[in-house]
Amino acid sequence: MKITLGVIGKCKANSPEGEIIRRYAERMKWHLQIKEKDNASQKEEAEFLQSCIAPGAKAVVLDERGKNMSSPELAEVVENWMLSGCSEICFLIGGADGHLETTRQKADLVLSFGKLTLPHILMRAVLAEQIYRLETIIEGHPYHRA
Repeated sequence: MKITLGVIGKCKANSPEGEIIRRYAERMKWHLQIKEKDNASQKEEAEFLQSCIAPGAKAVVLDERGKNMSSPELAEVVENWMLSGCSEICFLIGGADGHLETTRQKADLVLSFGKLTLPHILMRAVLAEQIYRLETIIEGHPYHRA
């Protein structure tokens, strides 16, 4: 499985958050790729994020208005996509003003990690851990304990 994170804002590789992301990426069997864009107008951000979605990839837009799911519920969605032939998922993290409706409309899933607002760099680290967790749930690995 190929995982692409389309994100607004830069993350320094030697930052604590960057180190967390790197460590989870190393643990994964799935391939993690991150595409970044510095803050721009909301329209430019939307164009960039939508360009991160490869043809045939499933798109997951992280948005506070999205569906709140448990890790096992999300793993079930991802596993069903895999069983249906999906080999790539693109997770999109917007800028400070969130996503435009045009980006949400491109989503196969609009996902919320709760009502809290998190800095984009910290959200990447949380998302990297959750992607690793999804992989381990799907593989039956004991990392996730229900």
